[in-house]
Amino acid sequence: MAAREFDTLVSEALDTIPRELTRLMDNVVVLVEDEPDGSEPELLGLYEGVALTERTSTYGGVLPDRITIYRGPTLRICETRDDVVYEVATTVVHEVGHHFGISDQRLHELGWG
Repeated sequence: MAAREFDTLVSEALDTIPRELTRLMDNVVVLVEDEPDGSEPELLGLYEGVALTERTSTYGGVLPDRITIYRGPTLRICETRDDVVYEVATTVVHEVGHHFGISDQRLHELGWG
């Protein structure tokens, strides 16, 4: 799958998140990268930042939180385009959930793991 098409899938996945929630997202950027750095080559997505539930009144003047969706690992685990669409949507919701302070365990319980 071409990078542009994958980027479009990430954008479409973000569009499925209810507007009431996206309005609450604050100081966060969503990026697509080919591969994760480090020792987790199978990582599909990563949230880096301070979850909304952890921010205090002194929060400010910081770089945006980052949600990164990784193209390479996603494409390697998927057999069909439909698999990619599903995996991208699941990964995007999972990482956005972390922005809202939802744990991995709870996301798995909700079916977004």
